[in-house]
Formats: sequence, C-alpha cells, structure tokens
Amino acid sequence: MTPAPRTHARTFGHGSRAALAIHCTLAHSGAWRALGAALEDHFTLTAIDLPSHGKSDDCDPQRDLHAQCRDAALAHLSDPVDVIGHSFGATVALRVAVEYPHLVRSLTLIEPVFFAAARVDAPEAMAAHEVEAAPYFSALAQGDTTRAARLFNRFWGDGTKWDDIPDGTRRYMADRMHIVPRQADAIIEDNARIMVPGALDKVAMPTLLIQGDQTADIIDAVNKSLAARMPNARRAWITGAGHMAPITHPQAVAGEILKLVEMA
Repeated sequence: MTPAPRTHARTFGHGSRAALAIHCTLAHSGAWRALGAALEDHFTLTAIDLPSHGKSDDCDPQRDLHAQCRDAALAHLSDPVDVIGHSFGATVALRVAVEYPHLVRSLTLIEPVFFAAARVDAPEAMAAHEVEAAPYFSALAQGDTTRAARLFNRFWGDGTKWDDIPDGTRRYMADRMHIVPRQADAIIEDNARIMVPGALDKVAMPTLLIQGDQTADIIDAVNKSLAARMPNARRAWITGAGHMAPITHPQAVAGEILKLVEMA
C-alpha cells in the first residue's frame, strides 16, 4: 500500500473555536498569519499546506489534484469545525462541505475560484474571464513558467509588482504554475458534481461568501451563483480589497467571520 502523502500544518491563535484554513494556489499555510492574528482570541486556526505547496509532499500526478487536496483537508478533520478557504482553497473547502457536511460547523469562502458556477449561471462572465486568463495559460503552454507566474500574479495577486517580490518567492510561484491547469477538471469542469441539482442543498451550515469590492468580475459571478443555491449563505464585500483580501485586509475579513460564527 502506498503511504498517504504527508500534509504539513501550522497553528495560529489560542481561541476556543477550532478552525481549518485552506490557502490559495501558489501560497502556503503562512498566508493565514495575519488573519490568524486578527482572530487569535477567538480561534485556534489550523492552516494546512496543500499538496505540492509549502512543506507538504508533492501531489500524485496519477490522481485527481482536487481530490488529493480534499483528502489533505480531511486528514485534519475529525470533529465539526469552522472551515475557511481562500481562492482555490475555497473550492476545496466547498467540496468538503458538500461531501462531509457533518464535519463543517460553519463555512467561509473567500474569493472562491469555482468557475463552474459562473459557467452555468453567467456564461458571458466566464467567456470574458477566459480571455483575461489566456495570457498566462499561453505562457505556460510555451514553457515559460516565470512569465506565466508573473502574469498570473498580476491578475490574482495583491498588487505587489513582480520585481518587488523576493527572488525565492518568485521561484516558488514559477515552480508551481504547472498545478494551475490541473485544477480545471474540478473548478471548471466540476468533476466533483457540486453543481448538480441538490448538491449544494447539503451546505446548510452558516455560510459566508466574501469578496473584495475591487476584485475580478468573475468572482462576483461565482459568489452570486453559489449564494442562490446555498440555503444558509450570506455575502460580504471588503472595502478596498481585491483577490487577496485575507492578506491585505485581515481585520475586515476577521470581522465578517466573527459575525458568521455567531450564527453557528
């Protein structure tokens, strides 16, 4: 039997509520440091490194990437906790909530890149986003991972110029750009069947859909679609924030999460 890949995690805070945090593509568990500090009196936040990120083992190229990320999250879930995900990590959190709702006390999805929702409910927004994403996919197809990472970061990053990012971080991002196309089966094609009728009815726990008010139009389309299908969801907008709201606006994001857990 092949041993399960090792999933590294770190903990932030000392609060009485247990929570699990799942980071975005090309990041690692340290991305939750600022939000963990903002919530430290309320939560003990376990932040995992997704497969092929941080200090976790690499993902298995023979297995579906999204399923491996779900399994990495499940390795740290035994009792119901508050689950928080950002970007691609939010799509993993959503899948956990659909497939294992008994393990999710509340669900926070920050800027979820679950494009399958927009594909169903806002095809024009999806088509526009495919045009926006084309440059970094083109660079990746040409084998220029550094250029692909620079363009990906320009669209999805926190506004920091590529040349101002430390060399080690730029190499880390470029080395993981090959992961991005492997996400498509889940976040575009919906191979976990999250958008089939009735699937999102299972996400009955208190749910929060967060986006920055400066974010990409595609995120608004995704959140609108998901909110319409979840029985206990509300939306929140972070003033002045883009896609990286947990990093750039941790206090505002924390405030919205604290409102949510009052319901859980």
